[in-house]
Amino acid sequence: MSHEIAWHVELAVRPGQLESFRELTFEMVEFVASEPGVLAYERFVSADGATVHVYERYKSSAAAVAHLRNFASKFAERFSAMVDRRRFAVFGVAEPELRTILDPLGAVYLTPFGRDRA
Repeated sequence: MSHEIAWHVELAVRPGQLESFRELTFEMVEFVASEPGVLAYERFVSADGATVHVYERYKSSAAAVAHLRNFASKFAERFSAMVDRRRFAVFGVAEPELRTILDPLGAVYLTPFGRDRA
């Protein structure tokens, strides 16, 4: 069984914040490039710039926890001032420590289906 964990977050960009959010995203992407255990860290924007979709994938729950701790200390305050979370779907088996961080964010957990006949 894979220990990888991923998530997709849909964000509503607050009016007038798209360019500031883009700059913050550049900063975050640059920082995350040095974090161990990050397998994917991508952002996608709608044509009207009102919605951003976030896709992140980590080698393990522990790698995701380390990332989220860095995010909280370096980026969370600015991030939260620019966007509102609409949906947060987590893919994989999230360990308890990761759930403790993600539960207050409204995360919905989806576990693997149709892979193993156990």
